[in-house]
Amino acid sequence: MKSAIYRVIIILMLLVLASFFLIEGLILISGRQEAQEEVDYLIVLGARLYGEIPSPALEERLKVTKDYLIEKKDVKVIVSGGQGLDELIAEAEAMKRYLVDNGIEEDRIILEDKSTSTFENLKFSLDLVRDIESNENLKFLIVTNKYHIFRAKFIGKRLGIDPYGLPAKIPPSIITQAYIREYFAVIKSFIFDR
Repeated sequence: MKSAIYRVIIILMLLVLASFFLIEGLILISGRQEAQEEVDYLIVLGARLYGEIPSPALEERLKVTKDYLIEKKDVKVIVSGGQGLDELIAEAEAMKRYLVDNGIEEDRIILEDKSTSTFENLKFSLDLVRDIESNENLKFLIVTNKYHIFRAKFIGKRLGIDPYGLPAKIPPSIITQAYIREYFAVIKSFIFDR
C-alpha cells in the first residue's frame, strides 16, 4: 500500500515539474517575440504604483510604449489599470501622465481605470474599443513585461482577439519571483479567466 502511495506522489511531482518546465518555456519564448505587425491599438497593462509613481516594472512598460507611439503616429493607446489600496491614483492615470509628460498627445490616450487583474485589463479595454469602433478587424498590441506576454496573449485570445505582444524589460530585482509567480498565474488563468 505504501509503495503505491509513494508511486502516486512521485508521478504527481513529476507531472508538476513537467508542467513547470513546459509553461516556463512558453513564457520565455513569448517574451522574446516582438510583433512587427501594424496595429490599431496598444493596450498597456497596469502594474503597481508607489503612491502616484510607476513601479520599475510599470516604468519599463511605459518606456517601450512611448517609443512605439513616437514611431507610429496613427496608433492609439489604452492605458489600463485601476487604483490599488495603497495607490493614490489609478494606474491608468499615472500611465497617462507619464506618456503626456513624454510627448504623447493626450487625444491618443484612452483611460481604462476600473480593472484589478490582467483579465479585467484586457476585457475592459476591449469593451471600451468596441464602444467607439464598429470595425471588427482591429489589431491589438499588448504591452507588458516579458514574463507576462504569454498569459496576456492567452487571455486576449479567449476574449476574441488575435493579439500581438510588445515585451518590456523586467527589472532585475523581480526577475526570479516574476517567473515563478507567473507559472501559477498561467494555471489560474487557464482555469478561471473566461
